[in-house]
Amino acid sequence: MRIAMLSPIAWRTPPRHYGPWERVVSLLTEGLVQRGVEVTLFATADSKTSGKLRSVAPRPYEEDKTLDPKVWECLHISELLEMADDFDLIHNHFDFLPLTYSCLTRTPMLTTIHGFSSKKILPVYKKYNGKVYYVSISDADRSPELTYMATVYHGIDLESFTSNDRGGDYLLFFGRIHPDKGTREAIEIATKAGRDLVIAGVIQDDAYFRSEVEPLVDGEQVRYIGSVGPDRRNEILGGALALLHPINFDEPFGLSVVEANACGTPVIAFARGSMPEIINHGVNGFLVQDVAAAVEAVGRIGEIRRLDCRKAAETRFSQDRMVDEYLGLYNRILEETKKEDRRPWGYYKVLCDLPDHKVKRIVVLPGKRLSLQRHKRRAEHWTVVRGCPLVIRDGKEILLKPGDSIDIPIRAVHRVSNPGDEAAVFIEVQMGDYLGEDDIQRFEDDYGRAESNVHEIKERAGSPVRWKSDTYETGRTLRG
Repeated sequence: MRIAMLSPIAWRTPPRHYGPWERVVSLLTEGLVQRGVEVTLFATADSKTSGKLRSVAPRPYEEDKTLDPKVWECLHISELLEMADDFDLIHNHFDFLPLTYSCLTRTPMLTTIHGFSSKKILPVYKKYNGKVYYVSISDADRSPELTYMATVYHGIDLESFTSNDRGGDYLLFFGRIHPDKGTREAIEIATKAGRDLVIAGVIQDDAYFRSEVEPLVDGEQVRYIGSVGPDRRNEILGGALALLHPINFDEPFGLSVVEANACGTPVIAFARGSMPEIINHGVNGFLVQDVAAAVEAVGRIGEIRRLDCRKAAETRFSQDRMVDEYLGLYNRILEETKKEDRRPWGYYKVLCDLPDHKVKRIVVLPGKRLSLQRHKRRAEHWTVVRGCPLVIRDGKEILLKPGDSIDIPIRAVHRVSNPGDEAAVFIEVQMGDYLGEDDIQRFEDDYGRAESNVHEIKERAGSPVRWKSDTYETGRTLRG
């Protein structure tokens, strides 16, 4: 299974500090690679992955304001779509823009909808509804106008979070500083509850921070410590008495809520959006309606067992669970969209099959080669449309490029290999009195399918050809 994982480029994958979408993409990618899945991550050039990294944008545009987001997003997405045929499936985490390319490729696309920034983007999702596959990250964040395969909750790397059974005395606000996230409300809750508040997060709305938050930060009861990266996240979350999450919008998920629970820290959240799906009231936190109810919940926080918070994260929001669920969806999609005949060297699709001729589209993966073979009852004509395949025909090497054609006469001994670093694609036209797949006589094969003696080939190919134990040569070794 070959997956193209499309990450946003606002932040690095994984992010240094803030970047929830990029964090989920990284965890999913690494989990899939650990399962043996071949994943190519399309992300910024400074991203980190144990899979294959493909990049166009040199840096995240949120970290380098000289980069025009629209320009680099277009280049980033087109980079993947121009290579779409190299993959079995595209997993899009880039919101709606890649959908507009989806009908230009036969490679199926799964889109995880990480939330709707506005109802204005719904027309794009509606246009491609039924043509691509959608996954929601909570039941609360579904549009009734769209069809979804499933809801897959985000997972976290539990090993990165240590359960703190004791906690501390301060309350914590952990997230972007924006009216939607309720930073000012968190200050109000902590002040009325008589508790210190630590604020950690990126300033996403500078005017809001200057007018509503900064005047209330006194460095003692209310402290702002900036954006907290992975190196301090475990300490800050685990050392809190509780996480305050007084959101003013219907939040699609809320990674900080799950991460706090993983550290044993209960959460007091406004009961909006996905919060009722993540928080079991009275078990791993409290769901409240307003500031007054949140203040009351602070006084009851001792009723929550911190071990139950950790257990909630372990049982429902692990990285392994997320990977399992996405793998199940991938397999469903591939079964539904199976069109090509897969082989160890690549795959082919029959475009036309008539009694007197057959047409195939053949894709040879990088570093792979077909068997050394001949056909007794058919001739073939190949036209290259992508890549630079290397053809052996009766002992002669011929390197082709896009637009080149070559004839393979009946009984000609031939082989095609792909020495390049991108898939080689060519159209094969077969003509003869029999076009069955069993009209192949293999003399040498990398996959154990050879059936004939090599001396017949040597005699057929002529004296310039020489043999080694595993190579057919005309002057240089071919590597498959």
